[in-house]
Amino acid sequence: MLDRQLLATLREVDRLGSVTAAANRLNVSQSALSHMIRKFEERTGIEIWMKKGRSLRFTQAGEHLLALAQRVLPQIEHAERVLGDFASGRRGALRVGVECHPCQKWLMRMTAAYLAQWPDVDFDVRTAFRFDGVAALLDNEIDLLITPDPVDLPEIRFTPVFNYELVLVVPDVHPLAARGVALPQDLLGEDLIAVPVSLERLDVYTRFLVPAHCRPRRHRTAETTDLMLQLVAAGRGVTVLPDWLVSEEGSDLPIRAVRLGPHGISKSINLGIRRGEEGVDYIAGFLALARLLAQAAP
Repeated sequence: MLDRQLLATLREVDRLGSVTAAANRLNVSQSALSHMIRKFEERTGIEIWMKKGRSLRFTQAGEHLLALAQRVLPQIEHAERVLGDFASGRRGALRVGVECHPCQKWLMRMTAAYLAQWPDVDFDVRTAFRFDGVAALLDNEIDLLITPDPVDLPEIRFTPVFNYELVLVVPDVHPLAARGVALPQDLLGEDLIAVPVSLERLDVYTRFLVPAHCRPRRHRTAETTDLMLQLVAAGRGVTVLPDWLVSEEGSDLPIRAVRLGPHGISKSINLGIRRGEEGVDYIAGFLALARLLAQAAP
């Protein structure tokens, strides 16, 4: 029979790499933890892991149980937090997942207003997930996902709340600054600065460069949009960012925004929630506030 302590043990052993570290995290003795695992293996006739030198390697059965623990425990822990919130007089907890750097900047626009409207709701922002934002939403690690890349899934409802255009940012002395429109071949001799994600997640590649069989001279990364804009201003390369973010953060820099192709690349910030939770008042309140701020934006 499975119990929560067993699943929690497997998760901590996977996270920390040893039974000793897992026992310390769970505030139990190593011998008690090892005894629990051994009794489970004797009762079920399976091995959970095998020792390989000083480390442990999960068996196929152990990997199955570990996956179960990673899926089920966040849901149980979230339910306990919610019940605790109700017991202490708070309305609940909203865990917001942010899947891109500009999304985080956009979220900061409405955080203060949301906190003021919902003072009895615990508010948490997360930018790191075990897999990706959609998986985190499906696994109940988060309650709301902010992303520019919605997916079509029956379990999730995505709502676009803010439209924008991706633009190429160049120094104001760059030849493209005067043209106003860039073609894919214009980037062949450029150093392209991007956030540190896979190329498959960058629209400048998937929707602009790759279809034209073009690549920049060099691809480099920067951790923040502020740094990206500073590098462009210093003539160290070009970058692609949302037009609104360039206007807000680059207004005092010697840079210019250039359209990507004659028609541009349109995007939207989307809010994703699990279907069936549209009626949760503080989630509906977040969506309503996002729409209101989008209508008020210049």
